[in-house]
Amino acid sequence: MPIDILIIAHAPLASALRSCVLHVFPEVADSLRAVDVLPDEAPEATQQRVQACLHSSATHSVLVLTDVLGATPCNIAQKMVDGQQCKLVAGVNLPMLLRTVNYRNESMDALLARALHGGTQCIVEVPPAPSRI
Repeated sequence: MPIDILIIAHAPLASALRSCVLHVFPEVADSLRAVDVLPDEAPEATQQRVQACLHSSATHSVLVLTDVLGATPCNIAQKMVDGQQCKLVAGVNLPMLLRTVNYRNESMDALLARALHGGTQCIVEVPPAPSRI
């Protein structure tokens, strides 16, 4: 059964990333969730929304992706994951997310490795385009 993916990030990043993925892969809508951490929301309220997403997972195996290590989204997620059925990666970006969506049928450990590789593999300097005269 495919692993669910939960994005937790500062608003509106989580929802924006989800929208980008659904533009490419609309069929994953049921297994891709997003929680935007609002600037004026108490961490406890955000934690309740995250917990609701985790409990609504059909598979109970969830890869959680957050934006910044040590920031509120990551800190909340860290309290929620168990390290077995749920794993956590900080530093989410679109290439990482697209990679995880493509391989969510693999084991959690394989998916985790793909997320880490996909997130770093696409960070490269791009030279300017040649001039067209």
